[in-house]
Amino acid sequence: MKIIETDIAIVGAGAAGLSAAAEAARAGAKVMVFDENRLPGGQLFKQIHKFFGSHDHHAGIRGYQIGRDLLSEVRDAGADVRLNTIVYGMQPDKSLGIICDGKSCVVRAEKVIVAAGAKENYMAFPGSTLPGVMGAGAAQTMANVNRVLPGERIVMIGSGNVGLIVSYQLMQAGAEILALVEAAPAIGGYGVHAAKLRRAGVPILVSHTVTRAIGSDKVEAAEIAQVDEHFQPIPGTEQILPADTICLAVGLNPMTELLWMSGCRFTYIGPFGGHVPLHDACLETTVPGLYVAGDITGVEEASSAMEEGRLAGIAAACSLGFIPAAEAEKRMEMIRHRLDTLRSGSFGAVRRQSKEKQLQAMQDYREKEGLAQ
Repeated sequence: MKIIETDIAIVGAGAAGLSAAAEAARAGAKVMVFDENRLPGGQLFKQIHKFFGSHDHHAGIRGYQIGRDLLSEVRDAGADVRLNTIVYGMQPDKSLGIICDGKSCVVRAEKVIVAAGAKENYMAFPGSTLPGVMGAGAAQTMANVNRVLPGERIVMIGSGNVGLIVSYQLMQAGAEILALVEAAPAIGGYGVHAAKLRRAGVPILVSHTVTRAIGSDKVEAAEIAQVDEHFQPIPGTEQILPADTICLAVGLNPMTELLWMSGCRFTYIGPFGGHVPLHDACLETTVPGLYVAGDITGVEEASSAMEEGRLAGIAAACSLGFIPAAEAEKRMEMIRHRLDTLRSGSFGAVRRQSKEKQLQAMQDYREKEGLAQ
């Protein structure tokens, strides 16, 4: 079997993986990036809305434009990006099993950064397997990447930022959003996104859920109902909406399969999407030389993923001697400050607390195992 050797191997060519590649390759490391998709960029190329926040976090720039700039940065840095490549396994020694062009190979790297992202949660209900029931991310890909409208009359389940933003984008593509349905008593995403939907006349129904999809061989309608304080449907409150598509925006969970294979230690943090890897302030896990970045460390936003990618890239390159320790620490502290800014405010508080819990769990693990800091 062919063996490929490199300084740093990165799994995932999304926002975090490309950011890590840019930093590490620019420092002089030999960097290889592997991604199963035919195009790099991950979620960025589905995001046609403008980012907001600070200049450091690309305020006023659309996601796909950020993705193009990041790709140019990676190419200029000299990283080797391998697409249509499946990473199917990782050994405790961090060697990777990949399939590229139909051939199986082993990749051996001094350092590995896993930036595999997250996958959509699903929601089971009667009729949920009918054609026309899909994840909001899948609908966003169809509309924004493939230019195919997933449906004409859509019910969106979930009012986090994904549900709010994708609903508006589907409207821009020509669909009618019959309702946005949220089981909680309040919307979960930013008010600015919800306000755009309300101005467009979209009903946002909190304390409601979908109870069934109606149809024989495809979705023909959605039944929704109010829920009580225990999130159970209240009999007699059912409504029938003549939908041909039901989109589910009910959360994400990190794609941690490779990390489990490696023997990495985990902790469970609900707001981060479930089981997430223990890591230190440099994003190194309990497996020496194995780093993580982006949604695999806990589901946040693209801006956080890019910052974590840069931090992991710098840390990995520094550990190999490509960046002086003092310089690396100074740059990483700047990144950590920007991450703290992203995790500030009312919406960021939960993410900040979750990250602190994650870092504390890593510290507890090291103390228990008698490992040096």
